Amino acid sequence: MTLTQLRYLVAIADAGFNITQAAERVHASQPGLSKQLKQLEDELGFQIFRRRGRSLEGVSPAGARVIESARRILAEVANIRSFAANERGEQRGRLLLATTHTQARYVLPPAIAGLTRQYPQVSVDLFAAGDAEVLARLDEADFGLLSTAGPPPATQGVAVPLYRWRRVLLVPKAHPLAQRTTPPALAELAMYPLISYESSTHPESSLQRAFAAAGVSPKIAMTARDANLIKAYVRTGLGVGLLAEMAVSGREDADLQVVPAPLELPECITWAVVPRDRVLREYALALLHALAPQIDRRDLRRVLEGSQPPDWPEPPRWQVR
Repeated sequence: MTLTQLRYLVAIADAGFNITQAAERVHASQPGLSKQLKQLEDELGFQIFRRRGRSLEGVSPAGARVIESARRILAEVANIRSFAANERGEQRGRLLLATTHTQARYVLPPAIAGLTRQYPQVSVDLFAAGDAEVLARLDEADFGLLSTAGPPPATQGVAVPLYRWRRVLLVPKAHPLAQRTTPPALAELAMYPLISYESSTHPESSLQRAFAAAGVSPKIAMTARDANLIKAYVRTGLGVGLLAEMAVSGREDADLQVVPAPLELPECITWAVVPRDRVLREYALALLHALAPQIDRRDLRRVLEGSQPPDWPEPPRWQVR
């Protein structure tokens, strides 16, 4: 049994039992991956995956335990390598960050630019997706960024609060709401079609809950993950844009009017979620601290190492930050 075989095994499980996709993930050939899987199963004496012909269609009960153990082993091996690299003072490597589109486009550029100036031999890979996909990638990402309008995200990892922000409305200059200097009530906003993030349609979303509490229903005309797409369709007159305040730029969006969002919509917090018991490389810790400078770096390290319970300071407002 080798670490390579365990890595291939986990890749097959994560690829939904698709050997071709698994081989692409680990940069191996399909025949080579299949050969290693057969050797592992021969050594164990049982099949890890259920098969239909030449295709894999599921995991055997014993195989599920093997895959779970393989994940733990690979995670510990990665921790040992990170610890050793930190001890050597090694300043090269690869940082994988899972994040939402808004954070990737409007928050991370200056932070990552600062990181690469400090660590020029570090390459950064961004995986931009929805909140659920961000959490799903934490098994391989150094950490993830996502936002909630309530309690911390439901995760087995360590959630670090970075900053607070509010939503704003974005409308064409000729829109009836464009002349408002105070937030409209939700009942007034319900009169207009909305263009917002894809999570806005979920019954458990803060937007849906706020409208329900006000006794009205939102008219969702369109949703998108990318704030730039929301803006593009606001410009066509399709509806009122509802998006994060950091996604609006006075220079880029000078043709549109920013209006405060209804006060009934709760404030949001952007969180960094770090897999529990993960040993971060120094450059990953540096980026995390750059995003949350209000947290003492020594406290941050102790919490992530599990030697201290989290007692985070109040995250600052985005505009103040």
